[in-house]
Amino acid sequence: MWFLADEPAAQAGGIEGMLVTYGPLVLMFVVLYFLLIRPQQKKQKTRSSMLSALKKGDKVVTIGGLHGTIAEITDDTIVLRVNDVTKLTFERSAVNAVSASSQAAAEEKK
Repeated sequence: MWFLADEPAAQAGGIEGMLVTYGPLVLMFVVLYFLLIRPQQKKQKTRSSMLSALKKGDKVVTIGGLHGTIAEITDDTIVLRVNDVTKLTFERSAVNAVSASSQAAAEEKK
């Protein structure tokens, strides 16, 4: 019956016992939120704004590494002009990065 002797001591420290028990779990969740979840949400937000800001004439790079200029754009698809003859159709979400916007390309030609 040695385990009954520790029972009153465990009941006396109710709040402290819960803090010791659940504190590390809460701390671990807070650390994971600031190290993993929050940066991922920011990255998703910037990607979404980049995809919504695409316009005709932008030079883009797809997820597969294809470089091209946007010839046509709709809500969910884009048509890339790879060279003078070749035009390829992609989903809008396949764009990985914008290498030059249409305004920057116009300034380069001047």
